[in-house]
Amino acid sequence: MSKQDEKGIRQFTVEADDDGIRLDRWFKRHLPDASFNIVSRWARTGQLRVDGKRATPGDRLEAGQILRVPPADVAAAASARPARKRRELTDDEMEFALSMVIHRDDAAIVLNKPAGLATQGGTKTENHVDGLLDALTFGLDNRPKLVHRLDKDTSGALLVARTSRAAGHFAKAFSSRTARKVYWALVVGVPDIADGFIDLPIGKQPGSGGEKMHVDEKDGASARTRYRIVERAGNTCAWVELQPYTGRTHQLRVHMAAIGHPIVGDGKYGGKEAFLTGTISRKMHLHARRIRIDHPAGHQIDVRADLPPHVKDSFADLGFEIELGDALVLDAPKFSETTEGKKRVAANIAKSARKERKGERRSRGAVTEKPKDNKRSQMATGKKIAAKKPVIKKAAPRKKT
Repeated sequence: MSKQDEKGIRQFTVEADDDGIRLDRWFKRHLPDASFNIVSRWARTGQLRVDGKRATPGDRLEAGQILRVPPADVAAAASARPARKRRELTDDEMEFALSMVIHRDDAAIVLNKPAGLATQGGTKTENHVDGLLDALTFGLDNRPKLVHRLDKDTSGALLVARTSRAAGHFAKAFSSRTARKVYWALVVGVPDIADGFIDLPIGKQPGSGGEKMHVDEKDGASARTRYRIVERAGNTCAWVELQPYTGRTHQLRVHMAAIGHPIVGDGKYGGKEAFLTGTISRKMHLHARRIRIDHPAGHQIDVRADLPPHVKDSFADLGFEIELGDALVLDAPKFSETTEGKKRVAANIAKSARKERKGERRSRGAVTEKPKDNKRSQMATGKKIAAKKPVIKKAAPRKKT
């Protein structure tokens, strides 16, 4: 909510959705025409105030506070980038966007993204989920926000946040690895180990322009994946459940190819061997089946996404029963293995080390000094030290018996 006086000075009430946000981030979110340099200048000259007090760009805002903003001057207008107009969605696009929704509440929307649709736009990519989010406001003023991605050729559950505050909550859940995602994949051949754990670092493959990843033992980032065989079709292929414990680009595809069982249809990492003959589709058979994440209100969001037509047809041709995959128990993340847990452990170790060092300093300081030798002191100072007479106490009289 905002007001403006005759001089053009604006007053904004900080909404609950912006509680805890930095002041400079508030401007980026609500008044993008005011550049960081302009906001900093307003702060230096005392024109920017929160509840009547001078404010700095790094201050944290609280819901209900009144933010005083000076009128947009010529410099601010000149430094601002022209606002990019969003394309109006057609009726068909609106209907398509709504058809992807499989879950909706006050904080989140979960979509079942089809294979072949990119999550975000890029070079030569005009059709993407981000471009359809204006159709999913459901009465709110702001459009939903992406908090994670799926590869273009990967189908399945994709979560978007309905508010900025929810976006921050979900982003933290993904970065700290407390969110859990389950993927179903059809892979070439059958892994020797039915329930395995892949721990291979991943980095960008040189010469690919960052478009392709590979296992890089020297400079790669840590990447860990658990896989479990659900069913197999002889020795030709297997249906596996995949749970990523990290979120590297193309992680599941790189890991399965690295152990010799590329995902069916993934020619980028499996080459010609990734394609099966017969009625099996040449599209990639990787589907984000399930997502489980903590809701800002305290409960959990736990949603499953139906298989896309080409994967469903392949499963039917191979005789796989979908119910078997949902019967597997989802791993619960160990707090000590999450990013937040590791920080907590490191902080406790550092705290213990500080205590030990402090204790050592105290013990050194507690060493009693040796009494000085009177004779040496006398020789050093040249002064005579009078001998102290012993104190003699009078003995108590004996009682007569």
